[in-house]
Amino acid sequence: MKKWTREERYQKLEDIPDIDIKNLEKIVLNCSFRQKFHIQPKTGLLNDPNGFSYFNGKYHLFYQWFPLGSVHGLKYWYHVSSLDLVNWDQDGIGIYPGDKNDSHGAYSGSGIVHNNKLYLIYTGNIRDYNWIRDSKQCLAIMDKESNIIKQNKPVIDSIPEGYTEHFRDPKIFKKDDLYYCFIGAQRNNLTGCIVYYQSKNLINWNLVGELNTSLNKFGYMWECPDYFELDNKGIVIFSPQGIKESGDLFNNIYQSGYLIGDKVDFSNRSFSHGSFIELDRGFDFYAPQTMEDNKGNRILIGWMGLPDINYPTDKNGWANCLTLPRILEIRNNKIIQRPIDELYKLQKSNLNISDSLINQEKSYDGFNGIEYNLKCKFKNIIGKSVGVKLRTSLIEETMIYYDIIDRKVVFDRSKSGEKFAIEYGEVRKCFMDGLEIEFNIFVDRSSVEIFINNGQEVFTSRIFPSKKSDGIIFFTKGQSSLEADIYQY
Repeated sequence: MKKWTREERYQKLEDIPDIDIKNLEKIVLNCSFRQKFHIQPKTGLLNDPNGFSYFNGKYHLFYQWFPLGSVHGLKYWYHVSSLDLVNWDQDGIGIYPGDKNDSHGAYSGSGIVHNNKLYLIYTGNIRDYNWIRDSKQCLAIMDKESNIIKQNKPVIDSIPEGYTEHFRDPKIFKKDDLYYCFIGAQRNNLTGCIVYYQSKNLINWNLVGELNTSLNKFGYMWECPDYFELDNKGIVIFSPQGIKESGDLFNNIYQSGYLIGDKVDFSNRSFSHGSFIELDRGFDFYAPQTMEDNKGNRILIGWMGLPDINYPTDKNGWANCLTLPRILEIRNNKIIQRPIDELYKLQKSNLNISDSLINQEKSYDGFNGIEYNLKCKFKNIIGKSVGVKLRTSLIEETMIYYDIIDRKVVFDRSKSGEKFAIEYGEVRKCFMDGLEIEFNIFVDRSSVEIFINNGQEVFTSRIFPSKKSDGIIFFTKGQSSLEADIYQY
């Protein structure tokens, strides 16, 4: 694989000959792992979702994009928009980096509607001659014709005393008559936290201070903070780096999760909350961002990938995609995630079966493919385990099952095709109780998203099997009734 120099990673797309871009596009299009119904980059590397908003009758979403290859280099904001969160228009580059305030990349940020325009606040990444980092929080404004104009002056132009250069990812929201901006930060003692500002007009911001939580030594950096209120609760989402593995928890290189508690008291910076809970129990999920849709639902989209991980598509000139949009709800003081209803409108055909399985593996005519939604429910379970094998062939399979004895859902990608990131393990588990289990599984050409028991837990992961691995096998170690439906895309 190509070794990138610093100069190559920070070239502007505008300076690259058209023929080189077209050649890269051909390489990417020939990759068998290109997704069918997920947002993905046309070339290069995609990472954090940004500026997720509803404005002027459309959903708008941006993502960090390095267009020239599958490494982290000079980041642009790429713009997509949709009427239904399912069918996305490619609107092209939304924010170009390279000015004095974002000379080395337009990093993550968010959007909010104000004065009939969409205000986009993002971190401008700056490096000096000695490669020392600085960051400024910058503003770009989009009108109803989707023209985006970067403002010349940062809205937050310095890092407060007590914090390192790792100060980024502004999330803006409105509470009562004031705007707030949460920023992911690292203290001088190399611990992570959230710092926030307030404003009356999104232009002039005043530092309030650090959000007080009970997690004073929880990782070395908190990325991509978010805040919203749901069912009279306050929820803070963030992606901490540097959390140690603990049993079935925190097994990925970096984590994403939330704190749920009382609403933040902005008068004294206090947030009373419970334990940190991971949003996703799979292998590839990071930097989620939420917004409120036009029906009042809280919608989440995340990066289906992780920093500092090499993926099998790197050699094909592209990397990563975004998750499917999910509606968030609160149940028993926990966030529940379920796929948005509009996803089901894409489905073209379906089959269903009803059967009883006793200590066996079984497949069914028509239950196969490489891009589909599979719903299956196991009931009246007696024995050790029940589950399903996806993308199967003689040598490949991706397995999700319920271990009744240990009371755990187990996701195993040890035979899922091309291997990667195996130093972080090939199995993920989470606790689950009961004598029935339901899996709602979205399989695309190189990913699976598995919603357990109506979104009580979610496993999101990239997999890279052969195109020939298209089988589905249901199995029991013991006995169970099975109901299953498959919907092709």
